[in-house]
Amino acid sequence: MDTKLIVFDFDGTIADTQEAVIAITNRLAPEFGFPPLNEEDIAYYQQLTAKEIIQQSRVCWWQIPFLMKRVKEELKKEILNIKPFAGIETALEELKQNNFQLGIITSNSQENATQFLRQHGLLHCFNFVESSFYLFGKDKAIKRLLREKKISPQATIYVGDETRDIEAARKSGVTAVAVGWGFNTATALANCQPDVLIFHPSEVVCSLVSQIAQC
Repeated sequence: MDTKLIVFDFDGTIADTQEAVIAITNRLAPEFGFPPLNEEDIAYYQQLTAKEIIQQSRVCWWQIPFLMKRVKEELKKEILNIKPFAGIETALEELKQNNFQLGIITSNSQENATQFLRQHGLLHCFNFVESSFYLFGKDKAIKRLLREKKISPQATIYVGDETRDIEAARKSGVTAVAVGWGFNTATALANCQPDVLIFHPSEVVCSLVSQIAQC
């Protein structure tokens, strides 16, 4: 049987960082010249794609890499307070015990993700943890990873909570699994037509094993 690889997003998929990221973003708002987000703003943005959010936000496009860098730096200070989504630890352990290769490709820093996994006893579950510097660059990271590991796209699944994760999976030719407990709403995710849409970490193992069996 060919190697089966399951690649996870980090924020909003494994780690519940949303509240911390929003708080940090609001603290940085005066410095970057945009108004802080309120609950209505957040609910609205959760229905949009990442590109639509950028187009409709008041952040200048050239500031986005600098804002992302600052958010990651500030999040590093709070990583000890971040928790995994309930049930995801059990799912990851079970997948690892069944000898699947697991990895992470994240827009967060490799350092933040690795520290989080270590403090929650999950680092051993993953064969690799990689950071994609660009907001829309995950497809390039996935393609490079598959070339290096000599794994076919058909034997690979990417799991994420945002519409851009689905788009990255599509561009990479891998199976797109969207999770409904992160940033984007289930409706926004469904509109991007992932191969699978799940709503609770307890569904992870059954859904992913089912998809892998079809590879």
